Order: sequence, then C-alpha cells, then structure tokens
Amino acid sequence: MPRPKTQSDASVLEAALTLMHEHGPEALTFAKLSQACGLSGATLVQRFRTKKELRQRTLLFAWDRLEEETERLAASVPRTPEGAIRLLVGLTAQYGGIEAYAEGLLLREDLRDPVLRSRGVAWKAKLCEALDACLARSPGAGQGAGLLAATHWQGALLWWAFDPRQKVEDHVEDSLRRFVATILAAGRRGRLTGNGARPSGRDAPARS
Repeated sequence: MPRPKTQSDASVLEAALTLMHEHGPEALTFAKLSQACGLSGATLVQRFRTKKELRQRTLLFAWDRLEEETERLAASVPRTPEGAIRLLVGLTAQYGGIEAYAEGLLLREDLRDPVLRSRGVAWKAKLCEALDACLARSPGAGQGAGLLAATHWQGALLWWAFDPRQKVEDHVEDSLRRFVATILAAGRRGRLTGNGARPSGRDAPARS
C-alpha cells in the first residue's frame, strides 16, 4: 500500500515556480527543490522523473494559475470598455516590480516547448474572447478589438520595463485608458463622417 503524500504536487510545484522566478530556470534542480519544499530528492524524482519533466510541470502549473485568474477576472468585470481595462490591470498585478517582472516572464522556456506554446495560444484565445465581450458594443471597436487591446497591453508592459518609474498597474491603466479613448473617439468620428453618417453642407440634398 503506497504511503500518503506528505505534500501535494501543487505545493511542491509552487515551491518550484518560486525558485524559477527568483533564481532563473536553471536553478530548478531536484536538490534545490528538496531544500525548498522539504521532500527528499528521491521522492521528487519518483514524482517528476527528470529535470526536464519537472520544469515542464512547473510551467504548466503556472499556466493553470494564469488561466484561472483570467477566468476569475473576466467573470467579475462588466461587459464594457471599463471592464476590459479592469481585466487587464488585474492581470498586470501579478508582475510586481521590475525585478519580479524580468524574472517572471520565463518566455524562453515557454517558446522552446511546443506543449507550453500551445498553452499560450489557448490563453490568448480565451483572453481575447473576454476582451471582445467587453468591447463589442463600443463604437469604433470593430472585429478583433480584443486582440488589439491585448496587444497594446503587452506593449505597455514592455515599455514600462525599460522605464519603470511608475507602479506597473498605474502605467498600464493610464496607457489602456488612452488606447480605449482613441478607439471610442474614432468610432464617434466614423458615425459623423464616413459610414453612412451625416453629410457635409456641400453634399447635403437641397431642401424642397
């Protein structure tokens, strides 16, 4: 009869993810994880078999958490442009300061593994669907507005990383509000000019 686990896989993977965030992917070894979580190296090898599998399981665990947080935030915000901003600012809160942001990306690890890349593709689809629901009724948003908002968000994070004078949430919120205001202003202009809108004085039909 197998002995009960003294720690869940989730708690061990949490410790593994902390190691990766604080010291980089190469710091994740069975020996260091054993020191961090208290389980023996032999026990960890029984659970995760190889260092490569341990790393992949850790990053899949991180994707699980990100998807859960995205779903939670998407369900809590109104289906309005303000809701789109709140969703993306809420996701931004996970990054913390510049050092945490730089170490927390782990993009190289995700991009090298097709299993992890597929999780990124799936998350992008879910995030854009939630943003589309918030922006769909906004004038000027158009098809694919959710992807544009998500792309702007990622760009805002990158530019903040080069010059992190503000809190990351404040920087992202300011940038997203300008982005949404630009979209809405373009929609209002479109209603008045080109898209079956009010004709100009020169082109207006003569009154009888």
